[in-house]
Amino acid sequence: MKLNDIRDNKGARKSRVRVGRGIGSGLGKTAGRGQKGQKSREGVSINGFEGGQMPLHMRLPKRGFNNIFAKDYAEVNIGAIQKAIDAKTLDAKGTLDHAALKAANLARGGKDGVRVLGKGELKAKLNLKVAGVSAGARAAIEKAGGSIELIEIVPAAEKAAAKKGKGQRKAKASA
Repeated sequence: MKLNDIRDNKGARKSRVRVGRGIGSGLGKTAGRGQKGQKSREGVSINGFEGGQMPLHMRLPKRGFNNIFAKDYAEVNIGAIQKAIDAKTLDAKGTLDHAALKAANLARGGKDGVRVLGKGELKAKLNLKVAGVSAGARAAIEKAGGSIELIEIVPAAEKAAAKKGKGQRKAKASA
């Protein structure tokens, strides 16, 4: 066998159907769409329409709930923090905040800050400045001689409202 002998199996590569290319192709003129009407034309948006009957997607019961006010925290376990300190990717001397934990690849995402959880063991004395901490994590950190400072996270919607209000007050003051 040589490289120039290698071929695909018969029928493995099928060329696409070129519709509307004359009557000899078998798919000329109406190109397999029949005649006239909305469905014969391009850009049809009647999928899911059931001729006046209540469509299936509306008959089925809806489930679940998506809370638009839910906070998005980056969750970090104390065991992962201890592991990072042992691996020397995180310095336990200073204050550990969202930026420091993100730099050590511990906190991913979390637009509303970091929440520390109590899974794992902690030996190092830590000073944390985070948005939230679980009861177990708080007990473990204080047992190791560390401290926790909770920061107040202002939601983006409130920031925008405050900024909008501030702009209106300036306009009133200058008038």
